Amino acid sequence: MLIKIKRRGEIGPAETTPRELFLDRRRFLRLGAGSVVTAAALSSGLWRPALADVKLPNVTKGPFTARDELTPYESVTSYNNFYEFGTDKEDPARLAGSLKPRPWRVVIDGEVTKPGSFDIDELIRPHALQERVYRLRCVEAWSMVIPWVGFPLADLLKRFQPTSRAKYVRFEALHDPRQFPGQRRAVLSWPYVEGLRIDEAMHPLTILAVGLYGEVLPNQNGAPLRLVVPWKYGFKSIKSIVKISLVEQMPLNTWARSAPNEYGFYANVNPLVDHPRWSQAKERRIGDFFKRETAMFNGYADQVASLYTGMDLRKFF
Repeated sequence: MLIKIKRRGEIGPAETTPRELFLDRRRFLRLGAGSVVTAAALSSGLWRPALADVKLPNVTKGPFTARDELTPYESVTSYNNFYEFGTDKEDPARLAGSLKPRPWRVVIDGEVTKPGSFDIDELIRPHALQERVYRLRCVEAWSMVIPWVGFPLADLLKRFQPTSRAKYVRFEALHDPRQFPGQRRAVLSWPYVEGLRIDEAMHPLTILAVGLYGEVLPNQNGAPLRLVVPWKYGFKSIKSIVKISLVEQMPLNTWARSAPNEYGFYANVNPLVDHPRWSQAKERRIGDFFKRETAMFNGYADQVASLYTGMDLRKFF
């Protein structure tokens, strides 16, 4: 759907996190003499997607919403893993203006009866947008709580009628080094690829996100379309998706290809299975000083544990 603009002045005082102070400071720093972003760059639109502050219309509260305290918007949008922009956590926000999220086409193909290539707004328009507060747990033992805006992946897949041969869903991100400077280095095998088992993809917790904090998804957070699978480590939630394929065989996801002894296909949050280089038993919520115990399946065990009945989760990590 082409988004109608509502300005930030319409936000009421009951907003959960006081973002305006952060954003005003952020704009000031970016326009300052020492900023790498010049006024000319802003006026040319290079940074507009990251600073657009465009409200998403008609968003309703979705199910499965966590009651945790939200991570401030400034942290959510300035501390990211997005290797397409760079390997440092600050690279995505710093370089986000190079990505142009419109126009954008997404291919739906493979084991479906209605394949095709679609404009991003064609894909989004039929879906009612929901806000879902989900925990995001990263392999490096840090976490956030984010109010994503999106819709169930299952709703999209059903529109294209998966066949009985569809056992997995393969996702592919944009590969364009002009827009993603991090892709100019072979730190990973590009394009970024992820995958889910079909039952994981169809689970009601799994969503495609188009926004956060009620606004259009910033470039550094995976605009214009990203996956969010809250019971898995963050690298499973692929960003800037351009292709969704229904397939028979388990896809080889990017991190499993790059470091198979460290990253498996399933990537379920599991405090009992350590990363080879650090423990997964505890995590530090961004903004907290002390660590907290990591919950099995990131706290979503009641909803998803049945998907893995009988599986050895130490072997299938």
